[in-house]
Amino acid sequence: MKRVLSGIQPTGSPHIGNYLGALKNWAKIQYDYDSIYCIVDLHAITAYQDPKELNTKIQQLAGILLAIGIDKKSLVLQSRVPEHAELAWLLTCVTPLGWLERMTQYKAKSQAQETISDGLLQYPVLMAADILLYQADVVPVGDDQRQHVELTRDIAQRFNSLYPEHGETFTMPATHLPTVGARVMGLDDPEKKMSKSEPGAGHAIGLLDDPAVIRKKIMRATTDSKPGVDFDDPGAGVRNLLAIYQAFTEASNEDMRARFSGMRYGDLKKTVAEAVVAGLEPIQQRYREIPPEQITEALRLGSENARRIANSTLTKVKRAMGLFTFD
Repeated sequence: MKRVLSGIQPTGSPHIGNYLGALKNWAKIQYDYDSIYCIVDLHAITAYQDPKELNTKIQQLAGILLAIGIDKKSLVLQSRVPEHAELAWLLTCVTPLGWLERMTQYKAKSQAQETISDGLLQYPVLMAADILLYQADVVPVGDDQRQHVELTRDIAQRFNSLYPEHGETFTMPATHLPTVGARVMGLDDPEKKMSKSEPGAGHAIGLLDDPAVIRKKIMRATTDSKPGVDFDDPGAGVRNLLAIYQAFTEASNEDMRARFSGMRYGDLKKTVAEAVVAGLEPIQQRYREIPPEQITEALRLGSENARRIANSTLTKVKRAMGLFTFD
């Protein structure tokens, strides 16, 4: 089976954008591939995180992933697999500085910060290590991460050409990335993608939000000045609400048009809110039923399984580079 790898940072609160855009699809495809789903806590600390809060967020995110249906054997905690950091250093030594300085996300984030950590610059190399460590064939990411996957391919090709004696060390991840799901925009600003880092209380719907909170947020969502839903020319906010409803219910385009054409926005919001509440209820129920020790055991088991693959790759890399190995 081909191997699929995806990761998510344990920062902020996971929201329906994360779920509909990626996590729902993770659960759906996990048995079609040899799947590895990684909580990338080493990536999270490229910016300062309160230690106690980060620890809590890691456990919460792991519980949510299990509640969504991710198999515990597929769930990996990045910092519990030290080969991630070790391979990242080895790849840093073959990655030209210019490649990292031209990364779009690095340039954007460095301009917004007074102090730039080396971790922010090296972030894409660690991501490359995440992918190459497991010889991943498929990396389902959004457009904002596409440049990082291309860089991963560049690093792999450079490594393979520099150290060809034992054959190609790394599998090339797919350049054609699969669709990762619905693109959910912010409720308060439907021109921006829903984000865990946005501070506004009305921006995102958290996966663990109380039903009353969900209804309140959706009723306050931005729409437009029209009296009702116009399928031929919907505003960005209306289009976002319709997309959320369709993603949760899997309604056909024909059913969507028949149900919502001309509907007043108050009724639209109520209908969308009930669909979101119903869609999240079983996830929230399963999350509440998972004991903390089960979360710990899942992270331990998945990370131990991942280390077997990781250690094999790292041994190949060291041998290719001329470092001494005991195998």
